[in-house]
Amino acid sequence: MKRLQQQIAIVTGASSGIGQGIAIALAKAGAKVCVNYRSSEDGAKKTLEEIEKNGGEGVIQQADVSKPEDVKTMFQNTIKEYGTVDILVNNAGIQQDASFLEMSHDDWQKVINVNLSGQFYCAQEAAKEFVRRGVVEDRSKAAGKIICMSSVHDIIPWAGHVNYATAKAGILMFAKSLAQELSEKKIRVNAISPGAIKTDINRDAWEDEESRNKLLQLIPYQRVGEVEDIGNAAVWLASDESDYVQGQTIYIDGGMTLYPGFKDNG
Repeated sequence: MKRLQQQIAIVTGASSGIGQGIAIALAKAGAKVCVNYRSSEDGAKKTLEEIEKNGGEGVIQQADVSKPEDVKTMFQNTIKEYGTVDILVNNAGIQQDASFLEMSHDDWQKVINVNLSGQFYCAQEAAKEFVRRGVVEDRSKAAGKIICMSSVHDIIPWAGHVNYATAKAGILMFAKSLAQELSEKKIRVNAISPGAIKTDINRDAWEDEESRNKLLQLIPYQRVGEVEDIGNAAVWLASDESDYVQGQTIYIDGGMTLYPGFKDNG
């Protein structure tokens, strides 16, 4: 029996990149997946096609996670389709980069709204469903699992990206506080903080040899991550294999958070 058999997952921002990889990995592990997208329906369809190609099942659902009414509708439609939700992967995120002195209010607010408030809206809807349904023992030891996608920049400062880094740092404490509050209801909350992962959005940083070598100076393990590295961790956190893991942030970064600049004594 597959690890996530009979379970229902919602993955936000699943039309590309890390979200797409996680949705496919969860489906391979047996979950039925709601593939959320905001603007790229074609990308969401490609994710679903890959899920089905591997023998999985899912649906696509448009929703802007920064809008509470969209989030409510996404959960309602998923529950109508599959009866409940067992797993939420809070992955949707954006960047609006600018130097601090030039960053506009819109640049700041849009990133906070999507990357931080969006996780709050989705997690709240998920937790309400988990509490309503409770534990179903033949599916999981937990009533539900929430996985918050963060970034190494929840602890590594990032000049020129203060809105993004601030939102990710917020996720670090959001996941811990949520785990503390929801533990007694048998809801597990953990986070994943990826380092440099090969996706289209950062292709310029790893595709050519010169850029890749520059990036590898920040990665002690000397390789750039793959979306499968994150997908595998998400499956584990969603499964009963990690049932005693609560309120933790797992850094999947090849050692980027080990301050490689200090490896020769600084």
